[in-house]
Amino acid sequence: MPRYFIELAYRGTSFVGWQNQTNGHSVQELLEQTLTTILRQPIAITGSGRTDAGVHAEQQFAHFDLPEPLPNPASLLQSLNALLGPDVAVFRVFRVRDNDHARFTATSRYYQYRIIRQKDPFRAGLAYVFYPALDVDAMNKAASSLVQHTDFESFSKIKTDVKTFTCRVEFARWQYDEGGNLTFHIKADRFLRGMVRAIVGTLLDVGQGRLAANKFEQIILNRNRQSAGRSAPAEGLFLMEVAYPDPVIP
Repeated sequence: MPRYFIELAYRGTSFVGWQNQTNGHSVQELLEQTLTTILRQPIAITGSGRTDAGVHAEQQFAHFDLPEPLPNPASLLQSLNALLGPDVAVFRVFRVRDNDHARFTATSRYYQYRIIRQKDPFRAGLAYVFYPALDVDAMNKAASSLVQHTDFESFSKIKTDVKTFTCRVEFARWQYDEGGNLTFHIKADRFLRGMVRAIVGTLLDVGQGRLAANKFEQIILNRNRQSAGRSAPAEGLFLMEVAYPDPVIP
């Protein structure tokens, strides 16, 4: 069966997350319903990974299968964007090899967590408003230990169905932008549920002096979610990039 990838972005504010759930409207559900309407056959899609309620994506991928090749993928793209509404945009629909998988073929994911230092009506729901002073040097010192470890059970949601807590972090750092706001950048081969928000919340404790930077590594080694800090709110988190090996993405 021909397989197609969709590249898309979405504002997660009004969704219960990426994955279909019984307690509200998901991005996956909206895409499946829209594709089913346009193609006049039941369509199931598989995403590159889950995002939680309120989390955004500037780049996300998903795949679906069809019994026959699409005669005009460009026409499908136009129809999707006409029907999906303002919170979801599809950039591309393209055919891939039958064994290419949106989730399992992906080699890395890159997230940003965005913090603004004062209320901004133009970024409402798109950044975490955080007023207390922060020691960013201490936060970066603590974050540097993330690349030295691979077991991140301490930053995973407690009730999760994963078989392993192993993730390989490529980089993790805080940076100021020109407006004096803060962004946390982190890239890894995979992420656990709630992992980035738990890391950010714990690093904010470091930045406020509630947790010594040299104690952050011990939290990783404890492999216990109760050792880490609270999760940062969802609205500041963005999935920025999902990478695949050549030649999956044209």
